[in-house]
Amino acid sequence: MLHLILAESELEMVPGEIAGHPAIRSHARRRGKKPTEMLLDATYHHAAMRGLPDGEKRGRPDIVHISLLNALESILNKEGHLRVYVHTRNDEVITVKPETRIPRNYNRFVGLMEKLFIEGSVPRNLGLLRMEKKTLNELLGDISPDRVFVMHEGGRLVWGREFGETLARIDNPAVVIGGFPHGDFRRLPRGERVSVYWGSLMAWSVVNEVIVNLEAAMRIQSKAFSISKVKG
Repeated sequence: MLHLILAESELEMVPGEIAGHPAIRSHARRRGKKPTEMLLDATYHHAAMRGLPDGEKRGRPDIVHISLLNALESILNKEGHLRVYVHTRNDEVITVKPETRIPRNYNRFVGLMEKLFIEGSVPRNLGLLRMEKKTLNELLGDISPDRVFVMHEGGRLVWGREFGETLARIDNPAVVIGGFPHGDFRRLPRGERVSVYWGSLMAWSVVNEVIVNLEAAMRIQSKAFSISKVKG
């Protein structure tokens, strides 16, 4: 089972200190919401975000959206070999059930995340998405993986196929991918730092590389097992 974690994801509600900014208030009026009941989004709120710490990195729900679509629609997930978690910059953890269907439309996804931040679980009766206050290290402690790999631009270069084969040999690995647009982790997670490319990649590209190469390695193992049974 692969545990895939989007860590320090730039997913948060509009902070109170910029809720009164004209750009925020204007967007809130258009949406018929209170400013602090909206997701922070750099597309609409960049003028207000200039005064925030790490303002150049924050407000990127799109990274989580695309990454979740790629992961949950993968063969690995459909075959029951994947668990996905989203850890946010403010130490919330979203546990995503494998059967969750993330809205393909970005605006609908934003509405779903806003509801999750307010209610803590959506839909309430199914809890396909569940949010709780938890650090990344606490999440890793709960998962208790056999090995932890942190995808990092400065990590040991391991080409995708080789990395997929490594993951396939481990019963319960965890792969941590930064859910932010650029820069480094604010608190580097524990684990082996690896990279599947010599340059920088967006989070959703890393998600694809990890999943597709693990799928390929698992198919190779399955084929080898079938052949050995026939020969036996």
